[in-house]
Amino acid sequence: MIRHLLKPLWKRKGRNLLLSLEIALAFAVVFAIAAGVLRHAQLYREPVGFDWHDVWAVQLLLPDEGPTGSGLDPGIYGRFKRTLGQMPGVEKVAFAAYTPYENSEWNSAYYAGDHKLETNLMQVDDDFFAVMGMPVLAGRAFSQADDGASPPPVVINRRLAEAAFPGQDAIGKRLASSNKGADRGEVRVVGVVEAFRNQGEYMAPGNFILSRAPPGGKAQMRTMLLRMRPGTPRAFEAALSRQLKLVRNDWSYQIAPMADLRDSQLRTSTIPLKLLGVVAAFLLFMVAFGLFGVLWQNTTRRIPEIGLRRAAGATAGDIYRQIVAEQALLCLLPVAATLVLLVQLPITGTLGESLSWPLFAAAAGVAAAVMVLVSVACALYPAWRASRLSPSEALHYE
Repeated sequence: MIRHLLKPLWKRKGRNLLLSLEIALAFAVVFAIAAGVLRHAQLYREPVGFDWHDVWAVQLLLPDEGPTGSGLDPGIYGRFKRTLGQMPGVEKVAFAAYTPYENSEWNSAYYAGDHKLETNLMQVDDDFFAVMGMPVLAGRAFSQADDGASPPPVVINRRLAEAAFPGQDAIGKRLASSNKGADRGEVRVVGVVEAFRNQGEYMAPGNFILSRAPPGGKAQMRTMLLRMRPGTPRAFEAALSRQLKLVRNDWSYQIAPMADLRDSQLRTSTIPLKLLGVVAAFLLFMVAFGLFGVLWQNTTRRIPEIGLRRAAGATAGDIYRQIVAEQALLCLLPVAATLVLLVQLPITGTLGESLSWPLFAAAAGVAAAVMVLVSVACALYPAWRASRLSPSEALHYE
């Protein structure tokens, strides 16, 4: 059956070549969108590692310095905590180097033995885990017991613990930072959390180290995180701003509920997919328009052939199914050729976890189904029109 359908397609290969290229291009674009959407859905279901509900973020904007100047006097953190902790809407206050749900990051390399591990870092204080609702899977969070500890304590995520110490308990183990020489600094693991994706639900999972801000030294923490009482209205921002000014009137403060930061980050992260979706919709429309025109022309040219088939005993349904099947086959051939090229991505691991084999198979299936549906939909009316011809009309057609 397929061999008989391929014969007329092969005879019209010149006319079908350009159309096949359009189908292949459209399939590649739809595949990219399907892979992106499925990857985003996969990332969204994974834990971010913290609870953003009822948390507000306050960025400390220092005059003439911006958010990345030299370390602050450690006493200022205590004054902020005491002042804000007395407000009726604030349950707890913590500090961090930067704000979750913003595109800030600090990267470095650490060694577990001779194994080099790239990781993200964030400096936080002792109250960070309670404010952000981060449970510790193993070990403990930071506390006053870590004052003066050497090497400095760190809390790492489970992904880094498994990569650095496979099959071992990470608590008490040491990681060496930066240089591989004998004088390289070390940190000691005191706790392990499930995950921490500071840029939100669409951030790819990676290694993460949370380091403790030195309580008696200069720190680089320019974000204040407040665990608010449930139901605190946005109008509380005015009272909070006044209280902040009582501590340092010469600073500026940028206040935002973390729910707003999260919504903004989610919208920003999906912009590339939305733009690609517009391009794909336009491309599919052009492919559908071309398919419909080519099919209409082909069925018109094949009216004598259709008349002979009808005279030989073929039913209207046979004609209808033949034209639809030919079009589905014409779509699947360039799709299969494109898949041969796309399959190199998971084979070579070019995109890493962003395009695993299950994700590739799902995206390929979705993209192929979309292209077949578009092709078949374009063939329905020309096939119906051809199947309505009577044998006498077809044989007398000029």
